[in-house]
Amino acid sequence: MKITALETLRTEEFANVLWVRVHTDQGTIGLGETFYGAAAVEAHIHDTLAGRLLGRNPLQIEALNRVMTDLPLAQASTGVEYRAASAIDIALWDLFGKVCGQPVHQMLGGITTDKLRIYNTCAGYGYVRTHNIRPVDTWNIGSTSEGPYEDLNAFMTDAGALAESLLESGISAMKIWPFDPPAQENRGLYINAEQMRKAIEPFEKIRKAVGDRMEIMVEFHSLWNVPTAMKIARALEPYAPTWYEDPIRMNSPQALAEYAASTTVPVCASETLGSRFPYKDMLERNASHIAMVDLCWTGGITEGRKIAALADTYHRPFAPHDCTGPVAYIAAIHTSFSQPNTLIQESVRAFYTGWYKELVTEMPVVRDGYVLPMEGPGLGTELLPAVFERSDLTVRRSVL
Repeated sequence: MKITALETLRTEEFANVLWVRVHTDQGTIGLGETFYGAAAVEAHIHDTLAGRLLGRNPLQIEALNRVMTDLPLAQASTGVEYRAASAIDIALWDLFGKVCGQPVHQMLGGITTDKLRIYNTCAGYGYVRTHNIRPVDTWNIGSTSEGPYEDLNAFMTDAGALAESLLESGISAMKIWPFDPPAQENRGLYINAEQMRKAIEPFEKIRKAVGDRMEIMVEFHSLWNVPTAMKIARALEPYAPTWYEDPIRMNSPQALAEYAASTTVPVCASETLGSRFPYKDMLERNASHIAMVDLCWTGGITEGRKIAALADTYHRPFAPHDCTGPVAYIAAIHTSFSQPNTLIQESVRAFYTGWYKELVTEMPVVRDGYVLPMEGPGLGTELLPAVFERSDLTVRRSVL
């Protein structure tokens, strides 16, 4: 079997999403995806990676992953090179499963549980959907037609009612980021007393409405310096958060270790880290307690499962990220089911009940706060025929 073509697809409406289709001489096609800077990733795939991959055996996934990531600029990052390699790697695993007639999770060793708990990242319908990824306090609120799950606006206005809504559907964990507005206002340097009170209000409302029935993950988007992040951590501890995610820029194991030692709440080091090597640095310094990985940024399924195994070596759980596109979400679910240390799977109900369905043929079943394994060979989903007919579609092909 040979790779005969690399095809990329992107649209104006979903401008950050890039799909990759790996074509073979036997007619099997693998589907992959990455997110952010789609045009730049597209250029790297066709201008650099195509020459390395066309004519190669697509089932030699480990070898091809190394071919894609041994470039001088593709060393342990989440930049264009790694995002391109991630998309292609996901497509290769999809292709591998199709050739063998098995789901990707089976190709990874099989499922380790019958169902997997999810948490809801409280984003809305317009969050990260369009060209403009705006400052993370608003993320395009109101930019698209509203539906029942405008959860970003909900957590910013009535987090208690949102928690009740989630519990009604069986979801008992949620992620919010109310500290982002003061971080942007003060450049992450300090937080005053009034800003602290306002940012803590959602936690108070959640605990008042539902008590400890709801777990709360806190996202900080790497916006704070260490002293202020420590101050915020202490203020939130009475509300028993499940984890603190990316409190500072995730480029200093020493600084993150200092932060982690200052709080009783576990630290989640996350999708901003590229490849297993920075995770190793964080784990060795006791700077991270939970390994979060975005498969479409950090090297694909091949690298993601290595990070999961690395975390397990340190008795740390694995918690894949998803706040990007539908194919990446499905790839994360396959990987989550195959890893014995998967703690929980990130999901966005405004996405998987909303715009994801505009793009792919099958979505995972989410029921009573759990996601179920995908069925069918490979990833178990394809781009909808309507995607190929869109007037805003850009397609580029590199052919053997």
